Amino acid sequence: MDTKRNDTILVIDDEPLVVDVVSSFLSEKGFDVESAPDGLEGLTRAKEIQPDLVLLDISMPKMNGFETCRQLKSGNGTSGIPVVMFTAYADKESKITALKAGANDFLSKPVDHTELLVRVTNLLKVKKYHDFLEFHTQALEERVEDRTKQLRKALLDTVHRLTLATEYRDEDTYTHIKRVSKYTSFLVKEIGVPKEKADIMSYAAPMHDIGKVGIPDSILLKPSKLTLQEFEIMKTHTTVGARIFRNSDSPFLQSAETFALSHHERWDGKGYPLGLKGVEIPLEGRIMNIIDQYDALRSKRPYKPPFDHETAVKIITEGAERTSPEHFDPEILGIFRKYSYVFREIFDDNKD
Repeated sequence: MDTKRNDTILVIDDEPLVVDVVSSFLSEKGFDVESAPDGLEGLTRAKEIQPDLVLLDISMPKMNGFETCRQLKSGNGTSGIPVVMFTAYADKESKITALKAGANDFLSKPVDHTELLVRVTNLLKVKKYHDFLEFHTQALEERVEDRTKQLRKALLDTVHRLTLATEYRDEDTYTHIKRVSKYTSFLVKEIGVPKEKADIMSYAAPMHDIGKVGIPDSILLKPSKLTLQEFEIMKTHTTVGARIFRNSDSPFLQSAETFALSHHERWDGKGYPLGLKGVEIPLEGRIMNIIDQYDALRSKRPYKPPFDHETAVKIITEGAERTSPEHFDPEILGIFRKYSYVFREIFDDNKD
């Protein structure tokens, strides 16, 4: 007898047509779907049925989506439920407001069914990873309260192995993780980051791409250029990764969350997911920006061969088709120019 429970999705929207269309589509895909016509009733229903995911409109009577999301994320028993916001707004301010309210992802109206299914499936997968981490951490804390050092080591080892599992599709996963940690250790030392924080960042940095667990292989390993829709899905690995680590008390996972969310932001404001500019970008993002670029250029990818050190440095410092010096923090770019040979040594010593 199969006792597996279907995932439950709560749709909170005041437009009956949207609710009917979305509910019908998701039901056909095997989900249990509940609905509420406004934010107030949505909060009540969420507490009652404990859905696995909430689809939430922004513009609604009685209580808008931003406030509904804030209350869901601060509520007892509902704070861990992923929230995807339906929005007709494409401006940066609305996205930042939604993220501050606790939203995990966005979908533009009218809703594309393919994108809806991908986002829902990915967030539910991420929730299971997050629940596993929370359960595992809690179990460890209960069993080894008096063994702080052992607990920390076990937690870090768990996350490290999760990182390996996430990137298992890449050929040089283990060496890539080692290189990213070493690049980070070198840069934070040159920047002058205090040792305790520097150590945390060096361990957390390799987890920046953990959100790729939510990206289909057909997109992640595609040997040709991504379509616009595929690229939009690829970009979600930043918010997916941040979601995995969100609300943790561990400074390592807090740092990993920042790395995951901000490592594709650009100094000139042309990055994603938030389009942050200059010092708006956390230090983790500014560091990983240049590390990721260098290591990706030196490595073989489905869509390109590996470049030698000199070519990689020239692309980063002088620019190329998709890369510009304006993408990078000038201070960090200056350190890279001066000590690019250190990057070469780290890569060459950790290739196999």
